[in-house]
Amino acid sequence: MLDSPASGADLERFRTELTGYCYRMLGSGFEAEDAVQETLVRAWRSLDRYDAGRGSVRTWLYRIATNVCLDLLRSARRRALAMDLGPAAHAGADLGAPLDERRWVLPVADSRVLPAEDVVVRRETVRLAFVAALQRLPPRQRAALILRDVLCWTAEEVARLLETTAASANSALQRARATLRANPPAPGDPWRPDDPAQRDLLERYCAAFESHDIATLVSLVHEDATMSMPPFAWWLHGRAEIHRALLDPEASCAGARLTPVRANGSPAFWQTRPGPDGVHVPFGLVVLDVCGGSITGICTFLDADRLIPIVGR
Repeated sequence: MLDSPASGADLERFRTELTGYCYRMLGSGFEAEDAVQETLVRAWRSLDRYDAGRGSVRTWLYRIATNVCLDLLRSARRRALAMDLGPAAHAGADLGAPLDERRWVLPVADSRVLPAEDVVVRRETVRLAFVAALQRLPPRQRAALILRDVLCWTAEEVARLLETTAASANSALQRARATLRANPPAPGDPWRPDDPAQRDLLERYCAAFESHDIATLVSLVHEDATMSMPPFAWWLHGRAEIHRALLDPEASCAGARLTPVRANGSPAFWQTRPGPDGVHVPFGLVVLDVCGGSITGICTFLDADRLIPIVGR
């Protein structure tokens, strides 16, 4: 049994890393926070049965969190990005009906899922595209891959956590890796605020957006870039289609601003628009993919009021 569990501090100090683990497993910051809360409640209620001889508090909490996630995933539909749901549309096409929130990989604030000491190292593993790729994996393979390739657990540790053999855990890992090789996430560079080239690219992007300089904006976009707007399955592929969409006067972002926010280990911004009183309010959360000096993905989540509590302002 733990020597001094009364304050719960031995459990609470793992909240951020557990939330990151559950986010990668579940694809939703909301579900991840609920899963971690359930994990900590179960752990608190079971403190009198904790056996240090079977592993550390951290390992014990991950075992509980894994079981919580596997329970949640048992009947859940796979979360995805728009690019996983169907072919690209054309600029000017109807957006269609919004899809249920449970269909989407949703954004999350970096501070909720990335411990400060490894924020740079692990940014790639909470990118929207990477988390969406993880959702293709069966849940136990997903857990094996995250634990081994993201969190760097040993095969023996993963086997004990999943209550299986090392050979079985390694087999699950190999199948998961093969699936990701066949369906790799869209490329993107982790956001590094101290990188002068990235910072310059984003400053030019924001300036062009806020001045409604479409020509400059499009010049910063890769020729194979994508643009999407959850909760709609509509998405565009290619600089030319994105250019046509940005020229549409009915979809104009003239007068909007971009306010930086830390989300999904990526360049991210609240797009704000003036309300009736002239004060700017969030309209959507823009998460960018940047690769090789250009914008390769623009994903704008439109349900701003719903996302503010999980992303922050």
